[in-house]
This record gives sequence, C-alpha cells and structure tokens, in this order.
Amino acid sequence: MYNAMTMTRPPLRRPPARSRRFRITLTDLLWALIGLMLTIGGTLLRASIAGLPWNSPSVPLHFLGVSYQMGAVLLIGCLGGKNAAVMSQIAYLALGLAGFPVFSQGGGLQYLSAPSFGYLLGFVPGAWVCGFLAFKAPPRLESLAFSGFCGLLVIHAIGILYLIFGSLFQWLKLEGSIWQAFLTYSFNLLPGQIAVTCAIAVLAFVLRRIMFY
Repeated sequence: MYNAMTMTRPPLRRPPARSRRFRITLTDLLWALIGLMLTIGGTLLRASIAGLPWNSPSVPLHFLGVSYQMGAVLLIGCLGGKNAAVMSQIAYLALGLAGFPVFSQGGGLQYLSAPSFGYLLGFVPGAWVCGFLAFKAPPRLESLAFSGFCGLLVIHAIGILYLIFGSLFQWLKLEGSIWQAFLTYSFNLLPGQIAVTCAIAVLAFVLRRIMFY
C-alpha cells in the first residue's frame, strides 16, 4: 500500500508570461527610411491642386498655402505603421536639430525658440497615432482618412501647447500675440492640410490595395 503522503506531487508551475517588448523589424527600418526621405522632400514641395483649363491650354495649379511635409508624416503612418512612423520623425527632428537644413527655415538648436517647432515636435506622437489607427482596421478609405485626421489633430494640439507654454515662459520668439501665432500656424493652415490629408488617405488606400496588406 502506497502512502498517500509520499505520492503528493508539487503543483505545476507555469512558465512566466513573456512581456511584450518593442520590436523593430527590417521592414520597419525600411519604411522609416522612406518616411524620412518623404518628410524631407515634402518640406520642399508646395501642395497644389489642379484647376480646370477654362481659357488656357495648360492645366493651372492652385497653391494650398502649405507644403507636403504634413502629408508625408501621415502617409508613412498609413503605410508603414506606428513604429516606422515614429522612427522616421525622430530621425527627422534629430537631423534638423543637429544643424542639417531639413526644416522649412533651416535647422539647428535655435529652432527650439521658433514658434513652429511645437508642430514639428508633434510629428512624433501624431505619426504614432496615425500609424496605430491605420492598422487597427482593414484598409478602407474612411478608416485611413480618420487615422490621418486624428494624427493631424494631435500635431496641432502639441503645436498649440508649445505656443502657450513658450509664450508663458518666454522661450519663444513671437512677433505678435499668442492669438496671432495660433492663427498663423494652425487656423490659417488647416484648410490646406485637410485637403492634403484627404489626398493622402486616397493614396494610402490605393497603395495598400496594390501591396495587398
């Protein structure tokens, strides 16, 4: 007869759950490089729309008052995801602050006192939000547009907060009042940026359909 006390087994121990770590793949690095190049190139290109050639043989172009810089930030989020989008914008800011003339008015640490730097700083969380939402649902036109508009909203929110705190603590070089800076860097640019965001959503939808993901 076996003694029941000698036959008791120790409780089974489950292996500890593996913590989720931030993993960077080769695909992320490739998309990040593409995003960096697009952001630099988009800073130099003016956003325009084509008009109807009523009285001229050529197609007239109407300038939207903004560049394709914001569109490049949102496009890489819609195509490469949040990791690639964040890495591309961190690299873009690092290059600009290191002195490379990749910003619209040059580069260097003196850009920290520029009123527009808060919007550049907002590229990082804005790109993350856009990339995160763009891959939470199947690639439909409305979901990609929603992702882009959310990213655009985050960028402007960070930029406005930077204007407010920079004005309060006086590290920004404002030429006028805080309200004038808000109109110059947010309100007046929003119509053109919304038009670019809509175009980016269409482009991202087509490209993701072509690339089957």
